[in-house]
Amino acid sequence: MSKEFLKRYDDLKMLLEEKYDMKSALTHGGKFHADDVFCSALLKIIFPEIEIIRANEVPEDYKGIVFDVGMGAFDHHQMEKELRSDNVAYAAFGLLWREYGSFFLGEQAEEFDRRFIEPLDQCDNFGTKSELADIIGDFNPGWDSFKDKEECFCEAVTFAIRILENKFEYYRGEEKAQKMMLSRMQDGDGTILVLDRFIPWKRALINSDYKFVIYPSQRGGFNAQGVPVSEDTNNLKCGFPAEWRGLEAEKLQEVTGLETLRFCHTSGFLLAGDSRTQLRKACELALEQQEMNN
Repeated sequence: MSKEFLKRYDDLKMLLEEKYDMKSALTHGGKFHADDVFCSALLKIIFPEIEIIRANEVPEDYKGIVFDVGMGAFDHHQMEKELRSDNVAYAAFGLLWREYGSFFLGEQAEEFDRRFIEPLDQCDNFGTKSELADIIGDFNPGWDSFKDKEECFCEAVTFAIRILENKFEYYRGEEKAQKMMLSRMQDGDGTILVLDRFIPWKRALINSDYKFVIYPSQRGGFNAQGVPVSEDTNNLKCGFPAEWRGLEAEKLQEVTGLETLRFCHTSGFLLAGDSRTQLRKACELALEQQEMNN
């Protein structure tokens, strides 16, 4: 983890310790759900030794942070729920993230809320189907089980911590990739970008004029890919020609006239080969055909 992120964590730790006694946190007892489990996981990432107390009432003199119970700042059981700008109601995890999410993901905190937390909040508030919420819920002891409820809760929190840490690492990697891509895009021709190493490129190129990207393949050789028109679709700005699709090596080389090509995906989004130069030529041919068809 970079110094920047470690500093964010230190700043959050200091902020929370100024407001609460962070030796413990309190949430509801009984059956646990994704909402209270992920709140607990989030706090434990910053305070690994924090004790999560599960009780159905909040003691009057309690000084720790309270969530998903007690009708406080991080509870959502009031009749009038707080709503996001897109009118999705907050649950406890969303409320906690709204307050402190920027310390974890900076400018990406809002996107993480929209993509990851909103579906969990909707599930908790309205029973909307969520596979992740079901997976967390399955940590509860079954009706005929003799497992200890608190041990099961701890197992669920440990699992949720791993999920969050993996997600945070992914988002931070995306942020790093975005900065690297912006630099490389400035050196490219604006249409076909050739990378000297694989970098997660999609987010940067979708919002650009680039139509193809070429990069080293983990299987050896190189790949060329068409750039999608948006993050929410597989439609491409320009795909490889229909007559290339599904072809391999000899047949593909015969059709294209490029002797180092290996394979074209049946959907036309990807082309594999042994030469950056010939993959670039293949992209140029695809662009020429698109122009002719238009």
